[in-house]
This record gives sequence, structure tokens and C-alpha cells, in this order.
Amino acid sequence: MGLITGHVFIATSLDGFIARENGEIDWLLQHDQAGEDHGYDEFIKDIDTIVMGRGTFEAVQGMGEWFYNRPVVVLSSSLSLQAVPEHLAGKVRFSDKSPSEVMAMLEEEGIKRVYVDGGKVIQSFLSLNMIKDMVITRIPILLGAGRPLFGGIQRDIPLGHISTRSFPSGLVQSSYRVEA
Repeated sequence: MGLITGHVFIATSLDGFIARENGEIDWLLQHDQAGEDHGYDEFIKDIDTIVMGRGTFEAVQGMGEWFYNRPVVVLSSSLSLQAVPEHLAGKVRFSDKSPSEVMAMLEEEGIKRVYVDGGKVIQSFLSLNMIKDMVITRIPILLGAGRPLFGGIQRDIPLGHISTRSFPSGLVQSSYRVEA
């Protein structure tokens, strides 16, 4: 990889889960603080493309109107065999490429900054040193079980703390630079 970089902006429960075991994110939506700026607009303005996994795609698609204003690549071997839903044509594409292959493809297309979303996708990009930085917002709720953000990482991944800020709603957001 040359000039292309991967970036994470994600929320977790205080105990580190990004979704319930069944993939539901109802707890996250209940803590959505309308009017409280958590920095997403600032983050996304420099992003060229979003890469996410099937689980994230299905969760987001089930939330109603498609809210991404950047092209989305969904990494999924099963979805890559299907047509993109008509209402998402031109906005989403499915790919069965590996993380390295999709980043090489995007780089060839002139893409520089990629928002990487979804637990397994983030884990695989991290393991391949394809994440430059992460913004992780902790929601004040304990789920006890669910889909972890990081899961079983195969090696230590050193991080450099950039900043932490808290919000009146109780959310705590930390930014890290990946140093591996």
C-alpha cells in the first residue's frame, strides 16, 4: 500500500461490544444524542470511500434511509454473488476481495482515505497494518455479551493516544494512532 490509508470511527458499549450477539444495535440508537456533535461530520469530510462487512451493511440498511454520502464497498463473498439493491445502485458495490486486494483496487482508483467499518473488517485490516488511526466512542451501557470490536487479535498492536473527550450525554471518545 502506498498512499491509501484506513481510518476507523466507531462506537462500542463500555464493555467493548459493537452489536448484540444477533447483530442488533438498538442500544446504540437509544443513546443517539440528537444535537450532540461527536465529530462524525468532521471525520467523514476527508473520507473518499467506506469499506464495511456484510453484518454492518445489513444493520445499517435496516435502519431506514441510506445515510452514507460516500461510495461504499461491502466485503462479502456471499453478497458478491448478488446484485446490489436497486435503491443503492451507484452507492454500494459488493466485493469478495481480501482487505489487501480491495485496498489495492481502491488505490488504483485514486482513493486516498478509507473509512473501515465493522468488527471483523476492522480486525482484519488491523492485523494487516492497514489502519492509520481510530476514533472509538464508548457508550455508557454494559451489554455483557455481543460482537466485540477487537475479538481475538493475533498480536499486540501498539497505539498512541491522541486525545480523549467526554460529552454531556456520558459518551467518552478517544482517538488513537496505530503505531504498528
